[in-house]
Amino acid sequence: MTLVPAAHERGITTLTLDSPANRNALSARLVGELGDALSACAKDPSVRAVQLTHTGTTFCAGADLKSPPDPAAFVALLRSVVELPKPVVARVRGHVRAGGLGLLGACDISAAGPGASFAFTESRLGLAPAVISMPLLPRLDPRAAARYYLTGERFDAAEAARIGLITVASGHRDVDEALAPVLDGLRRASPQGLAESKRLVTATVLAAFDRDTDTLVERSAHLFASREAAEGVTAFLERRDPAWVL
Repeated sequence: MTLVPAAHERGITTLTLDSPANRNALSARLVGELGDALSACAKDPSVRAVQLTHTGTTFCAGADLKSPPDPAAFVALLRSVVELPKPVVARVRGHVRAGGLGLLGACDISAAGPGASFAFTESRLGLAPAVISMPLLPRLDPRAAARYYLTGERFDAAEAARIGLITVASGHRDVDEALAPVLDGLRRASPQGLAESKRLVTATVLAAFDRDTDTLVERSAHLFASREAAEGVTAFLERRDPAWVL
C-alpha cells in the first residue's frame, strides 16, 4: 500500500501523507514515494496544482528517527517541491515538527486549521534545522526564526502566519473553507502563468539551494552521527530528558 495516495479533482491533484503509525514521519520510503508522486504531477498536463495534506492528527513529525532518510534525498525532495512548475499548496489540520516544517516551507501556499501546532524541535535532540533552512530562512521573519530555532517552543497557526511560515491561519473556520478561494484562483490561472509566476517568487529560495546544499547536507550528516544527537534521539525514544537538561 502506498504511503502517498493521490486523488484528482478539477485540475487539483491531492497527495496525502498516509503513514499515521509514525505520525507521517519522513522515512526513506515516504520521501521516495512523495518525490515520485510529484514527478508524475509535473508531467501530467491535467494537473494545474498539487495539494499536499495528511491523515491523522500530524501533518509530518519530521525525520523518522528509526529510519531517517538520506539528507541528500530529503534535500532533493524539498527542491522538487520548490522547482515543480505547478503550485504546491499545503493543507494542514494537525501538528508539524522539525523536518516537516521544511516540507511545509517548500510549498508555495499553505493553510492551517485551529488544531495545528508547530515546533522546530531539532535543538532539543542535539541537531539543528540545517537542510530545511534553505526553503525556510528566505521566507521567515529573522527574529522569529532565531527564537524558534533555538528554543524549540511550540506555536500555533496564527503565529505561524505572522512569521511567514504559512500563508493562511483559518482561525475558527475549517481549513478547507480558507483554501477554497485559493484553489479557485489556481484553477482560473493558465498553466504558463502559474509556472512563470512561481519562477519569480521561488528565485531566492532556489538561490539558497544552489549556494548551501553541499554544506548543509554535510552538516546534517555530521550532526546525526554525533554522540550528542545519539543521546538526544535515544532520550526522545525512551521518553525521558536527555543528559544536558538542567
